[in-house]
Parts: sequence; structure tokens; C-alpha cells
Amino acid sequence: MSPVKRFFRTYKPFTRAGMQELVAYRANFVCFFIGEIMSAFIMYFVWKAVFLSSDSDTFMGFTMEDMTVYLFIAFLTGYMTYSDGAFSVGEEIIDGSIAMRMIRPCSFEMCFLFKELGNRIVSIAIIFVPMVLGVEAYRYAVTVMIRFDPLCFLFYVLSTFIAYMISFYFNVIYGFMAFFFKNLWGTTLIKETLVGFLSGATIPLAFLPAGLAAVLNVLPFASLAYTPVMIYMGMYSIGEIFAYMGLQVFWLLVMMGLSKLVWNSAVKHLSIQGG
Repeated sequence: MSPVKRFFRTYKPFTRAGMQELVAYRANFVCFFIGEIMSAFIMYFVWKAVFLSSDSDTFMGFTMEDMTVYLFIAFLTGYMTYSDGAFSVGEEIIDGSIAMRMIRPCSFEMCFLFKELGNRIVSIAIIFVPMVLGVEAYRYAVTVMIRFDPLCFLFYVLSTFIAYMISFYFNVIYGFMAFFFKNLWGTTLIKETLVGFLSGATIPLAFLPAGLAAVLNVLPFASLAYTPVMIYMGMYSIGEIFAYMGLQVFWLLVMMGLSKLVWNSAVKHLSIQGG
């Protein structure tokens, strides 16, 4: 058997488990999604009020249509790139189950990755496709034009996948901090708030002061939300798309390398609280 086939045969059960978990805990999935979509609608009405109180049809180069598309595609992108690796690692350290995972003949990171990919496969059918169709229906209703760009959408999908991988490794690195701090619940709230702002998920980076926006654009956080959303909206030229996606690949490689370094250091500090 080839190494590639052996690799996928090893981790395929984790993908299946991720799909089954999402289906098994349907109430949790539905409640989480409703809570997130409510947040998106709250932001929509906030920005609608901003535009209604303005004397101009545009704000920082965005129309209300642009802002609406940005909000909901940012929500969708954030949902699809969300990773709970930090929470999972922290919980396994607390209850002691991480000890059993560490003695299995498989990669610690790959187990989490393929399990989350199983979640994403289900989410694509249930959330991703309907959301994209809804956004495009809105754009058509407002402009009476088909604004969907297949090439931008293709780049958006690829960019979102890279963004998810960056998010996964970033959260795994953060999760490894549980080896040192034992519990990450409180700091996770701070981390998610900061990442939401720095990634452009809360407010477009274009709305920030030019100098700050320029700095944030080259940090890894912009790759999580702002870059994919701007690609979807057609705000970037082909050259800019390749440049920003190249930056995404760079940060992905950095995160993968850091995850190895942090893991090698973290396992030396393992002490089980619940085992």
C-alpha cells in the first residue's frame, strides 16, 4: 500500500467520526448556528443605521450592498474556518484522555484535523451552499444584475480552505498552551475577540487608519477572514489575489512549523489533572 493510501486509510475514520458527531448533536449545532446568524443580523442593522444617518451612499468606499455582502460572507467564512482545536486539547488535558491519544500510532494534530474536516463536509451542504445562494439572491434583488463571478468564487473557496488550515494550526498552537497553563477558558474569550477584530471579521480593515490597516493586512489574522471575503466580493485584482493568497500560504507554513516546535516543548510539561 502506498504511503498516501495508508495515510488516508489511517485518518478516514476520524473524518467519519466528525460527521457523525455533528449529526448526533443536532441541537447544539442548530443553537450555535442561530446564535451566530443573529450576531450577523445585529451587525447588519447597526451598519444600516450608519448608512441611513450618512449624507453619502458610500462609507469608506463601501455601499450598503457591499457592507451587507461583506457581513454575511465574513460570517460564513468565519464559520467555515472556525477551529476548536484549542478547546479540545485543553479538555483532554483536564480529563486525562490526552495520555491515551499520545500513545496511539498516529499524529496528534492529524486526528483533530480530519475530525474537523468531517464537520466541515456536513456544514458545506447545510450552511455554505444556502448562504452563498442567499447572498447572491440578495445582490440580484438589489442590483437586478447577476454579480456572481465564478473565478472569484473559485479563488474564494481555495482561500477559505487555506484560511481554515491557518486557523487550525493557530488554534492547535494556542491549545498546546494548556500544557503550561492547564486551563484556557478565560484567555480563549480574549483570544477570540482579538482575532475577530484583527482578522476583519468584526469590521473591515479598510475602515481602519491606513497605517494600521497596512500592518494588519500582512499579519496572519487578515488571512483568516478579510482576504477570502475581499476576494469573493471582487475587490482585488488578479495580481492582488495571487499576492494575498501567497501570503496565506506563507503564514500556513509558519504556523505548521511553529506547531511542531511548540509541541516538542509542551509535551515535556505534561501533567494530567484528571488522570
